[in-house]
Amino acid sequence: MDKQVYLGLKKVFDQKLEAALVTVTSVLGSTPRKPGAKMLVFADGTTVGTIGGGCGEAEGRREALNVLTSHESKIYRLNMTADIAQEEGMVCGGIMELFIEYMGAYSSAEELELNQNYLSALESPTNPVLVTILVTPEKSRLGNKLIIKNEEILGDLGDMKLNEAAFEKVKAGGRKCQPFLICLDIEYNICESASPKAAYRLLVEPPTTVVKLLILGAGHIAVPLAAMAKMVGYEVTVVDDRPSFANTQRFSTADKVICADFKQALETLDINPQTFVVIITRGHRYDKVCLKKVIEQPAFYVGMIGSRKRVKSLIADLEEEGVPREALQKLYSPIGLKIGAETPEEIAVSILSELIKVQREPNPS
Repeated sequence: MDKQVYLGLKKVFDQKLEAALVTVTSVLGSTPRKPGAKMLVFADGTTVGTIGGGCGEAEGRREALNVLTSHESKIYRLNMTADIAQEEGMVCGGIMELFIEYMGAYSSAEELELNQNYLSALESPTNPVLVTILVTPEKSRLGNKLIIKNEEILGDLGDMKLNEAAFEKVKAGGRKCQPFLICLDIEYNICESASPKAAYRLLVEPPTTVVKLLILGAGHIAVPLAAMAKMVGYEVTVVDDRPSFANTQRFSTADKVICADFKQALETLDINPQTFVVIITRGHRYDKVCLKKVIEQPAFYVGMIGSRKRVKSLIADLEEEGVPREALQKLYSPIGLKIGAETPEEIAVSILSELIKVQREPNPS
């Protein structure tokens, strides 16, 4: 969740205000924002967050103000045809489905408590997953939520069997960095969204849609990798212990550049299920320090550069030191897709290609 939207929601609950939360749930064609994008609209018409700006956002804001009047949440399809979008200098031509949710004084005590619990959970290391009903045969269930924190479930979708089915489907879906939809038939079996059997549609949101890339090593490959990763939307952190390498002049687009001992730096960084770790240090012993610190953490991906022989030797050393074999089996190495890369820039392309491939896989290993 965008930090400004998060702070806006805290303000709503702390000060007992009214607001409508607009969430992009699905898109078709070319649209300015993707599923999971949010905008919070207050009763006075002010907003935080964005669903893309321009005429489309203005229409979404107008519908949010209608929800604030009716106190009833709803699904709204925003048709951003090229003719309309061109009025604001944009050519989108796609359709965004929005879930516009009322929040405030007219919410039930249970809804208020659940939303506050979710915001609190986002501040904790529990990595909560939020499940929201978007389509249901019973209109009264629209917007019902579950919060899944590891094996704990808070909230209620309105039916114990539906709660259990949602929990099972979320867990079976593997790790994901972006929101996704689950469609179920009346018996709570998975089905296609276009199927006439589809009775329920659930939006599943991971704790954050900001995907982090942690680059350990600030050598020649790291420079193009950091720049290209930032271009495709990663939040980039670079770590190295050499001031002449780890500095903002070399990594002008990175979100954070840390010049410190690798072990010490890794003890201060949060590695969560939305973190990709790339180990490209200047030597075997630094690779070993980094791999030992990150491999048992809940990173989405851990990759390390090096020859098969060198990597095999390092893994054997770590096993002898007590690192579980099953944890080490998560390592991607040799790193990157096989595209015949030779230069630092080409190697960076191969690494970034693998990150994107793993991120898009339905059930990454």
